[in-house]
Amino acid sequence: MTTPNGSSESSGPPETEGDLDETARVARDLIRIDTTNWGEGRAKGETDAAAYVSDYLATLGLRPRTFQPRPDRTTVVTRVPGRDRSKPALVVHGHLDVVPADPSDWTFDPFGGEIHDGLLWGRGAVDMKNMDAIILTALADIIRAGEAPERDLVVAFFADEEDGGLFGSHFMVDEHPDVFAGATEAISEVGGYSVDVGGTRAYLLQTGEKSLVWIRLVARGRAAHGSRLVQDNAVTRLAEAVVTIGRHEWPVRLTGTTTQLVEELARLLRVDPVALGPDEVVLRSGTASGFIRATLRTTSNPTLLKAGYKHNVVPERAEALVDIRTLAGEEDDVLLKVRELVDDDVDIEIVHRDIGLEAPFSGPLVDAMTNALLAEDPDAVVLPYLLSGGTDNKALSRLGITGYGFAPLRLPADMDFPAMFHGVDERVPLDSLAFGRTVLHRLLSTY
Repeated sequence: MTTPNGSSESSGPPETEGDLDETARVARDLIRIDTTNWGEGRAKGETDAAAYVSDYLATLGLRPRTFQPRPDRTTVVTRVPGRDRSKPALVVHGHLDVVPADPSDWTFDPFGGEIHDGLLWGRGAVDMKNMDAIILTALADIIRAGEAPERDLVVAFFADEEDGGLFGSHFMVDEHPDVFAGATEAISEVGGYSVDVGGTRAYLLQTGEKSLVWIRLVARGRAAHGSRLVQDNAVTRLAEAVVTIGRHEWPVRLTGTTTQLVEELARLLRVDPVALGPDEVVLRSGTASGFIRATLRTTSNPTLLKAGYKHNVVPERAEALVDIRTLAGEEDDVLLKVRELVDDDVDIEIVHRDIGLEAPFSGPLVDAMTNALLAEDPDAVVLPYLLSGGTDNKALSRLGITGYGFAPLRLPADMDFPAMFHGVDERVPLDSLAFGRTVLHRLLSTY
């Protein structure tokens, strides 16, 4: 297993191992530890990555604790005392697992942590071993300087985020809520990265996220020889349901966050948001549109099909998984609509369900995050946005902790960063990692 390297960064070009910034080294090391999470409880596990993180934290003089609902599913938590312990604690968290990657689809080995053309490649370079490394090294900068963060930090690296956090954040909230005692706010993925909007660099600060409803469709029919005329075919019935749900056009509905975002995008683009409509305004925003359009409405994407065992046998059962993301509070209404869309003979099972969140784009923490970004990039603007996916902030919200997405990265204007989440060829610029480390250091030192 790779071991953490705590040496200081070099100011020269990262052409050799010795010149590589520490944040890039840590992110690379974590990428090389395969923590694939296939879902439904099947995963390679986070234990080796958790050991790496624990060792790193220990070298800083901290006392990391590990928690395991199973031997292969490990979360690491440590508490860092702040200068002003009368202030509520801040949770700073990442996750150690990643979604699967097929090496045949990638330009470079997804678990090789390779560096090419100033970019770190690999599964987790975007989601979210990059931020794990930024957290560790920003914290190291504070402690090695003999300083302390402004307030107590609860630093957590969760297991199982990519499957809803049942073995990670939800387990911790259910079984070990004491580790978050005194915390009222949290920061993690997916926000703080830059996009180009009409020639202006804008940082998207995540103030909310959609609800999660994962369902399984199950169709049943009559098993038969594949050569027969079979009208009661489970695969056909399932396929009809999948197509209907996958092609359903959900209506646009703006929340407080998306209303403000559309207005700000329209201002930067110098267009009339009323005349164009929200969809068109977002489409004109560039690479960010792939994430943002999905926040204007419910989405329902079929993601997995399973049926049969032989070419000439009609199976009696067929099933599909559908990933549904709704706006907060619309979960029940969306499920009712899905029930209307499919045949009564198709069963709908809820695999996992979690809440949506929306926090204000105002207050001391938002001001501190904005100031930390603009101190390093004064010509930019900071905008609120709603995440179409979900994070471990869902679980923490059950303890009354308000979560934001703040993984600060200054990115090239032409980089379609959102498209790389769960995509092919994840990669992050090395200088973006160094930027994130500086910004997070500033935030933790001042807020």
